[in-house]
Amino acid sequence: AADSGRPVTAETREDGSFVLENGLLRVVVDGRGLVVSAYDLVAERETIAPGEAANLLQLHPDFPNMWDAWDVDHFYRNTVTDLTDAESVELLAEAGSVRVVRAFGASRVEQTLTLPAGERRLDIDTEVDWHETEKFLKTAFPLDVHADRTAAETQFGHLYRATHTNTSWDAAKFEACQHRFVHVEEPGWGVAVVNDSTYGYDVTRAVRESDTGTTTTVRLSLLRAPRFPDPRTDQGVHRFRYALVPGATIGDAVREGYRVNLPERRVAGDAQVAPLVTAGDDAVVVTAVKLADDGSGDVVVRLYESRGGRVRTKVTAGFALASAAYCDLLERPTADAGAADGEISLSLRPFEIVTLRLVKE
Repeated sequence: AADSGRPVTAETREDGSFVLENGLLRVVVDGRGLVVSAYDLVAERETIAPGEAANLLQLHPDFPNMWDAWDVDHFYRNTVTDLTDAESVELLAEAGSVRVVRAFGASRVEQTLTLPAGERRLDIDTEVDWHETEKFLKTAFPLDVHADRTAAETQFGHLYRATHTNTSWDAAKFEACQHRFVHVEEPGWGVAVVNDSTYGYDVTRAVRESDTGTTTTVRLSLLRAPRFPDPRTDQGVHRFRYALVPGATIGDAVREGYRVNLPERRVAGDAQVAPLVTAGDDAVVVTAVKLADDGSGDVVVRLYESRGGRVRTKVTAGFALASAAYCDLLERPTADAGAADGEISLSLRPFEIVTLRLVKE
């Protein structure tokens, strides 16, 4: 049985690969610094497609027909260079990490692949010193998942796009946008690729000849290098954080997407601090807690349903509550929210956004 309380172990194999394991996930990084296995010990299944490698940086030429800095044309895919050569790949055993350094063209990449204790997630911190011209940099995750659609996050929700190109409008979505996560899923098991700052992606799927299985490849768009209108566009150092999350549901993708964008901050102290506002269902995400702009001392809370379903929940204030009201974006009350014993009962539709104004006693 998988052990979520187990510390991270790190070892070097005879073939030069590295194995990280935490009781939930076993990750194998080969001598090239590529992830050749991410085995979900809970579900007992492999995440990476057979014979493939994830966290594979790929470089394309980038010559759009028009609007150099804005357009991406589909024919960029016709030529690709896999960046598999590494200057160094070293195991940082104490941190449960592998550090990879690559150089290509006039640029350099440093990555740290970390398996946190107690988490079914592989974190990838990337720093790119970028000095290319008219190039497009992607990172690929070929997944052993048969998925006919992806879920891509947008503000206050997510939407689905097909992974096939059966129609002209599906084929035209060769480059799409997402905010914090892309999620692909078979019934009962899915994978999320979450990120903190790279908002373009593409997904392709193919049938493998070896075992007739399906490989769904998720690629994040990292950097471009247009020459017009600014020939220095994106030149210099960039830092990205993204993560592979095997066994993820949509709820897991939402949580991990927020985690990578808003990492936990710790402050030294000798007492716990109670949250100002608590939602009783994990599907409800509190996105903002602030004082009202009118200086009244009222607390304004914005929250939404994040999984695309209906939910009933209670919102609890961490302070004495006199009353609560629904309000608009200008913080003007529109209806009574019916607070009782410091709690507000809510019934939310899929992706519904609610703003509350809480009056303290």
